[in-house]
Amino acid sequence: MVIPVHDVNPVRRTPWVTYALIAANLVVFLSTPGIAGSVAGGSDLAQLCHLQAFLDHYAAVPRELIHHQLPRVVPTGDVGVGAQGPGCVVGPPSYDKSPPVSVFTAMFLHGSWLHLLGNMLFLLIFGNNIEDRMGHVRFTLFYVACGYAASYGFALFNDNSADPLIGASGAIAGVLGAYLVLYPRARVWVLVPFLIFLPLRLPAWLVLGFWFVLQAVYSSGEGVSDAGTVAYAAHIVGFLAGVLLAWPLRPGTPPPPEPRGLLFGRRARPRHTG
Repeated sequence: MVIPVHDVNPVRRTPWVTYALIAANLVVFLSTPGIAGSVAGGSDLAQLCHLQAFLDHYAAVPRELIHHQLPRVVPTGDVGVGAQGPGCVVGPPSYDKSPPVSVFTAMFLHGSWLHLLGNMLFLLIFGNNIEDRMGHVRFTLFYVACGYAASYGFALFNDNSADPLIGASGAIAGVLGAYLVLYPRARVWVLVPFLIFLPLRLPAWLVLGFWFVLQAVYSSGEGVSDAGTVAYAAHIVGFLAGVLLAWPLRPGTPPPPEPRGLLFGRRARPRHTG
């Protein structure tokens, strides 16, 4: 997997919404009960029980989204001792959960620093240009719409799953789809792992097209060991939603600036006007 670090595509206005989304995701991550211990690898049972109760309350669950089958008992966050030893206490929920609202709250939840920072890196690099093209309000609505499409799309294919669905990946996949439609020729600096990390400047259509193909391969369970824990199908649905929503803006989108310097190890030829 290539790692994007920068795109050659300046913006005309400050991407306040993109910055606000990154800040909100970071604040929520640091405020999630039990997440500090789980990140450090030293979670005790009490932290895990708090985290499980928090996720059951605020994460999206496919079975709840499609069938509206809310559980009668959920983790309370407390620790108890039963016949099989210590464990998390369960009981009737003390809250009324709305499955549609849980899709929104789940967009700001992440399970690890790697999960969070990977998502925020992609949002920072590609989100600013989409916000610049759409405007602050339309970009906000677009981001949320892609997140909902990704979650419900994944839930349709996994309607009996009770596993919590968290992360901004589906919404950010929509941003990537929009970028591919609006700025396919923009150049993106990436790090390619080949013995060492090689910096290359590649066209966006190649970087994002390769990313999409990888998600399709991974969603089939090929090439990864964590196919059951990562919602690759949500990435695909979110990406396609971004493509469809951004397509009407394509005709009026100005092209990115022509890059200069090294490209694929060769010096780009300057264009002469006369």
